[in-house]
Order: sequence, then structure tokens, then C-alpha cells
Amino acid sequence: MSFLRPSVLYQLLFMHSWLQWMPCQSWEFLRWPGFDGLLRCLVVVLLWSTFTEISFIRSSSMYPTLHVQDRVLMERVSYYFRRPAIHEIVTFRAPVRLPGHSEDEIFIKRVVARAGDLVEVRDGSLYVNGDVQTEDFILEQPNYILDLTCVPKDHVFVLGDNRNNSSDSHEWGPLPIKNIIGRFVTHVYRLTYN
Repeated sequence: MSFLRPSVLYQLLFMHSWLQWMPCQSWEFLRWPGFDGLLRCLVVVLLWSTFTEISFIRSSSMYPTLHVQDRVLMERVSYYFRRPAIHEIVTFRAPVRLPGHSEDEIFIKRVVARAGDLVEVRDGSLYVNGDVQTEDFILEQPNYILDLTCVPKDHVFVLGDNRNNSSDSHEWGPLPIKNIIGRFVTHVYRLTYN
């Protein structure tokens, strides 16, 4: 009854120990998930939607870092545990009602100074605590002047990377931390540019 014995090819391909880890040895992984699998998927979706957000860039105020029509991933958890760091990109609600903008409009800018810092823009450069900042991420040097401003407690100073085409703290002052919604993590995808 040699026809009932496994063939040499079968033994070579499927019986060796180096193939035992393969999930296809058992087709269990193709089964429809049970209730516990669906519950796990639901928990992942709820956590994802609670702690992250995909935003759409509508203006060129952060160009060249972020382009118009980019989709970016923002996370909303880290600022419950820590303060925003210098050079982090944040989304927020504007602290005052700005002409030409709706109340629920979300802005995205870069943090350049924190509470207690002295900020000044002169001679086309940003000065924080009297030190000129080297910023290789901005489009061009600012062509405006900002008098010395002290960032109050629980506030940050935010500027767009496109300094001359950005509605930011140089127009309406320091941003309260309570207005910050989230922190930029990465591009979800970037459209091709000509």
C-alpha cells in the first residue's frame, strides 16, 4: 500500500521544520473573524478616530514644508502630557475672530517660541531671546518688522513657513495652548507637483 504513504516531494515541501512557521500549514488565518475579532477592529477604529485626524491643507502659509491640497496626519494626544516643542507643526483654532475666516476654521503653523521667550522680527530675521534663528525650512525671509514680544504663560508663538503670506502670531499675537488641537505627524500622501 505504498500509494497511501506521503510522497518524497510532499515530505520535502511540507514536513520539514523550517516550514512549520508558515501560516498556510493551517488555513485558519482565512476564517472570518469571530466576535472578538470584530470587537478588536472596532476598538482600533475608535482609538484611531479619537486620537488622530487627517487634515487637508487649504493655504500656502506653510509652503514649502506643506503644499496646498496636501493631506496630513495629525495626532491629538501628546499635548495632554507635554507642552509643544520649538519647531513642531501644530493645528489650532485661531485665538481671535479673524476677518475673512470662519470661527471653526483650523490653522496649521510652526511653533517658534514658548512661554517666557522674547520674540522679535527685524532685518529679515527671527530673533528669540536675542539670538537669531537659523531656519532652513522657510520660503523667504520675512519682510515685516515685529516689535519685541514676550510670550505669556500658557501660550506659544506660531509662524507659517511662508512668512510673508501667513496669518499667524505676528498679526494676532501669541497663541493660547488651549487652542491647540494636534501635532503634525506626517503626510498621508502628497500630490505630484509640476
